[in-house]
Amino acid sequence: YSLFSIHYSRNGFTLLELVLSLGIIVILVAAAIFIIDPIKQFAKGRNNERRSHLQLILGAVGQNIFDNKGAFNCSSGAVPTSTARMASSTGNYHIAPCLVPTYLESLPYDPATSGARYASEADYDTGYYIVRNATTGRVTVSAPAAELGEGISITR
Repeated sequence: YSLFSIHYSRNGFTLLELVLSLGIIVILVAAAIFIIDPIKQFAKGRNNERRSHLQLILGAVGQNIFDNKGAFNCSSGAVPTSTARMASSTGNYHIAPCLVPTYLESLPYDPATSGARYASEADYDTGYYIVRNATTGRVTVSAPAAELGEGISITR
């Protein structure tokens, strides 16, 4: 090496290398989002929550029937033989006083139905439905707002 020789060192990345790297990252992220499909995963999660809620409600109804030697004991009367929404408002089946607090701490409600809530035994709307088969006596609870085209109902 002489005093006058010029030595170039290559530090950093070229613009082309940066653009290609970012392009590859964007493609990988897009593919991951497409594969994971977060919207569908959240909908599946809400449907699982609905199934769990229906199990809780039906379990509480079953326990009430068991405790009362085969008859559902409720100030609102027997479980209706035509499908009714479980809510405190007029025209619905007012089931909360029959289950809360003896069998459930509070009534579960649909995670995505507009207006579904549980404030108290006198102010609630589960977003779920209940019906009793008049012939067999079996009780069915259902979640009409289930997502992804699923029909969620449980009968006992």
